[in-house]
Amino acid sequence: MASKESEAVRRHWERAAAAGEQADRELADHRWAELTTEPDHVDYLAVRDRPALWIVPHDAATDRVLLCFHGGGYVGGSRYSHRKLFAHLAQAVGARALVFDYSLAPEHTHPVQLDEAVETYRWLLDQGIAPEHIVFTGDSAGGGMAITTQLRARAAGLPLPAGALPFSPWIDFEASGATYDSNRERDAFFHRDLVRGLAWVFLGADGSPRDPFVNPTYGDLTGLGPIYIQVGGDEVLLDDARVLAEAAERAGVDVRLDVFAQMQHTFQMAAGRAPEADDAIARMGQWGRKVLGL
Repeated sequence: MASKESEAVRRHWERAAAAGEQADRELADHRWAELTTEPDHVDYLAVRDRPALWIVPHDAATDRVLLCFHGGGYVGGSRYSHRKLFAHLAQAVGARALVFDYSLAPEHTHPVQLDEAVETYRWLLDQGIAPEHIVFTGDSAGGGMAITTQLRARAAGLPLPAGALPFSPWIDFEASGATYDSNRERDAFFHRDLVRGLAWVFLGADGSPRDPFVNPTYGDLTGLGPIYIQVGGDEVLLDDARVLAEAAERAGVDVRLDVFAQMQHTFQMAAGRAPEADDAIARMGQWGRKVLGL
């Protein structure tokens, strides 16, 4: 049975569904951030020349970095809405994290977001961080970007990171998964028409949902580092995670998929509050430490 504390995530999505808060970015960011407790012993440092924050847990390894892609359906979210979530994860891994803002739709459509992500990764490499000491991580749209950014970076001639930690990844912009039907009554916010609407806003007039830089399962995943995927058992995007895991396995990638029963989309946002979120963060931390050699 889901914990009482995890119901905060369900209430968040129910409130968003009732009020249409996705249209108000500042309010949506604030209510995202409310879900997560403030972790102790973490410093946040603004980056001078870009819209990004360094997240620095005390005693963290300085030469290992999580590059963090925030979620929000490409229409919302920011480094501020997600900083506490990624701080909990950085603490669990024992590494620094960099969370950055990318341009949002509808003002900016694909591939602007991906190009900005690749540029941020290039900047991180230019700071002297070795690619084998970097793990990509993100939730929802950011979870998809944790994979598509690798494909875009490789096409640009950049080395691949050590691995990726996507959770509740959004990759199916056609919303074709069977769990859009089987989980329709359990998911507190998302449904097929909503997701297709977000996809239309993000892709614009010329974008294709089958572009490998949009849905990485249409691309070549061969050679990517290990991937650890987490997803909630009650969310309609459950099949996105399953399809991504299956595609990576076919490409010979080392993949782990954990499905958390009765959990909503991005339930990890309740880190520090709900035992299920803390369990998920602890699992990611253990996996991340191993991949980064910590």
